[in-house]
Amino acid sequence: MLIVGVTGGIGVGKSTVSYLLGERGAVVIDVDGLGREIIAPGGRAVAAVVSRFGERVRGADGGIDRAGLASIVFGDEGQLAALNEISHPIINELLDEAVDAALVEHDPAGLVVIFDMAILVESMLGQETRHPYEVVVTVEAPLEIRLDRLEGRGMERSDAAARIDSQTSDEERRAVAQFVVGNGGDLDQLRVAVDQLWDQLVELNAEREA
Repeated sequence: MLIVGVTGGIGVGKSTVSYLLGERGAVVIDVDGLGREIIAPGGRAVAAVVSRFGERVRGADGGIDRAGLASIVFGDEGQLAALNEISHPIINELLDEAVDAALVEHDPAGLVVIFDMAILVESMLGQETRHPYEVVVTVEAPLEIRLDRLEGRGMERSDAAARIDSQTSDEERRAVAQFVVGNGGDLDQLRVAVDQLWDQLVELNAEREA
């Protein structure tokens, strides 16, 4: 089994790359989705988050009001660290459970598992686990293309630029990556790049298992 962390800044298309890897046979785990799951109604982190930040963050549905919580932690390193201390160990537990489930459902020999995760460089998500990622893929795209994509999603261009500026740089992600995928073209071009990446991952997995 080979576990791969796929990361990249907003607007680069990392989740599209993960999806395409899934089409080729990988098991894809949406780490960002797990972060949303644990603060949804009945989520494992709801009680601890309310205890730490107060009833003001509880939503009408019993889960956490994500917008309200974001307004508290955004730009406040101390508050964000407090949230991460609650959420990240729980997300790592869910990652281990998801990998365990994949090992039951699939032959471990040749299995490739993808952790689709935005904050790979900035956190220990996917590392402080029984099944840590062993290889990193970072996805990149030119700034103007990223801005165009985000604007197409309804984000103001200035807000998109600010979001990109606030994130880890491409250079920092590239420094920890074994593979870099460029996504500055169309979907057909990306499929070709992902085909090449998939072949490399399969080969690497085979070499490790030999």
